[in-house]
Order: sequence, then C-alpha cells, then structure tokens
Amino acid sequence: MRLDKFLKVSRVIKRRTVAAEACSGGRVSINDKVCKPSANVKVGDIIKVAFGDNIFTFKVLKTDEVTKKENANLMYEILGGNDES
Repeated sequence: MRLDKFLKVSRVIKRRTVAAEACSGGRVSINDKVCKPSANVKVGDIIKVAFGDNIFTFKVLKTDEVTKKENANLMYEILGGNDES
C-alpha cells in the first residue's frame, strides 16, 4: 500500500493530500528512511511522522485498503509520541 494512502486510511493524517505533502516535505520516514508518498508500506514497518516539534512513531500491524473509523487504530501500534532521534 502507498504511504500516503496508509496514513489516510489509518487516520494518522485526515486527508490524503495533506499526507502526500507531509511525505514530500520530508516529514515522514519508514524504518528511518525519509520516503516519498508512493513508498510501499508493509506490515512490520516502523513509521515516524513529524508534527512540528513532535515525532509520532508507530508500527504497522495491517494494511487494509478500507477500514471503518472505529477500527482505524487497529492498523498500527503506537511506539512513541515525542522522540528526539
């Protein structure tokens, strides 16, 4: 699954265009590698998203194409909220 689509479907970022802009701006990384919006996301990947001074870190558990709002948080496991690395 594409990175920008995963961020939108999992509701980490509400809109796909905003997710794509965050990826293009170098604020999203998979396994410590900055990625483009088209990067492939797999189960087990560690994704970091920078929101201002905060870094949201999580592990991918599922890559469902579609999910309900109440099940979106089951697609990932939060590893950290603010990481200085």
